Amino acid sequence: MANSAGLNEAILDDPEKHRFHADKGAGLRPSVNVRDWLQAAHADVLFEATSLNVESGQPAVDHIRAALERGAHAITANKGPVVHAYQELSDLAAKAGKRFLFESSVMDGVPIFALFRDTLPLVKLQEVRGILNSTTNVILSEMENGLSFDAALAKAQALGVAETDASYDIDGWDAAVKVTALATVLMGISMNPDQVNREGIRKLSVQAIREAKSASKRYKLVCGLKRVGDTVEASVKPEALALTDPLAAVEGTSSIICFQTDIFPELVITENNPGLEATAYGMLADFVRAVESDRPGRTH
Repeated sequence: MANSAGLNEAILDDPEKHRFHADKGAGLRPSVNVRDWLQAAHADVLFEATSLNVESGQPAVDHIRAALERGAHAITANKGPVVHAYQELSDLAAKAGKRFLFESSVMDGVPIFALFRDTLPLVKLQEVRGILNSTTNVILSEMENGLSFDAALAKAQALGVAETDASYDIDGWDAAVKVTALATVLMGISMNPDQVNREGIRKLSVQAIREAKSASKRYKLVCGLKRVGDTVEASVKPEALALTDPLAAVEGTSSIICFQTDIFPELVITENNPGLEATAYGMLADFVRAVESDRPGRTH
């Protein structure tokens, strides 16, 4: 029977009923790896939400590969598989007649990838600019308000936006991986994060930020992609933006992305102060897409 209060309440109502038994005759036996679990559970969908591994995308790549090989849809919020194995996993999904979906991997659950895949056929993307890292955006906003770098970082950590070790965000790696994912999927040009011209905000002084403010400008960590022939120029770096720039208006944990295409000169999506539910929604939306693709007569 369905529980209108949701999954957590349903489990609390009858935890034994919802406990996973790999072998009911032997009692509870936790699976030792994802392949064992997929086989025992006869899963139709795998939700993959492990932490990002910048160097290899593992173990997420192996998890998704295993799901697709077992005939299950694979949905992830992890950028690693997109950056390190997008073509392989996409080909594997097509062969299996299943979906490899990852809408929550960039800009929470905002439908960036679905926008071009499902609603803008034949449009050619020329350039992308955006602010895609919440930690650095909060730090720069607070420094603009007078806090030191360390105090602004501490506030971001207190808000739960920044990790205890926030170097991955501060040095621009998170943004660089997102730029790489966008280039790979939306522009069809595979690249690695270390190919992005990357500069973080660590060296940006309070004085420089105040001087920019006096000149009616604001510093932001800007992600950039620009198509150049058969390649792209990719960058992540702090820029002093004029207040007329759409990116300059983005505060705190908000994000923005601007697309320049051959049809639309400037297509802008802004996300104001999202919560964790935004990422969860992106995975839910991908689940709906996957289920819809299983309906008779529907194609992937």
